[in-house]
Amino acid sequence: MASATTTTTSRRAVLTDPGYQAFAILRTGFTVAPILFGLDKFTNLLVDWPGYLAPWINDVVPGSAQQAMYAVGVIEIVAGVVVGLAPRFGGWLVAAWLGGIIVNLLSIPDYYDIALRDFGLLLGAVALARLAQRYHGKRQRH
Repeated sequence: MASATTTTTSRRAVLTDPGYQAFAILRTGFTVAPILFGLDKFTNLLVDWPGYLAPWINDVVPGSAQQAMYAVGVIEIVAGVVVGLAPRFGGWLVAAWLGGIIVNLLSIPDYYDIALRDFGLLLGAVALARLAQRYHGKRQRH
C-alpha cells in the first residue's frame, strides 16, 4: 500500500512541477502546430503558402511552389508526430526545420518580421528539447 501512496504523491509532485508544466505546454504546442500547419499546406486555408517560398529555393526544387509546399507539409506533419512521440529528438528536429524556414524568409524582402517570430519559435523548440531531456519518460502513469 505504501507503494501506491508513493506513486500518487510522486505523480502529483511531477504534475505540479513548473518545469514539467512548461515541458507539457511546449510538447503539446510543438506537436499540434506543425501538424496543423502541415495539413494547411494542402489547402492554403490559413495563408497562400507558396508565397512564402523564396524564389531561389523555388528555382532549385523540382515542380511548382505548391508542389514544394506539399513536401513541406508532409515534413511538418512528421515533425509534429516525432515531437509527440520522442520530444528529446523532435524538439531538435523542429528547431532545425525552423532554422531552414528562417534562412528562406531572410532571403525574401519584407519577411524579416516573420523570420524573427520563427527565431522565437526555434528557441522554444530548443527549450522543449532540453526540458525533454529531464522530463520525458519520468511522467508517472496510473
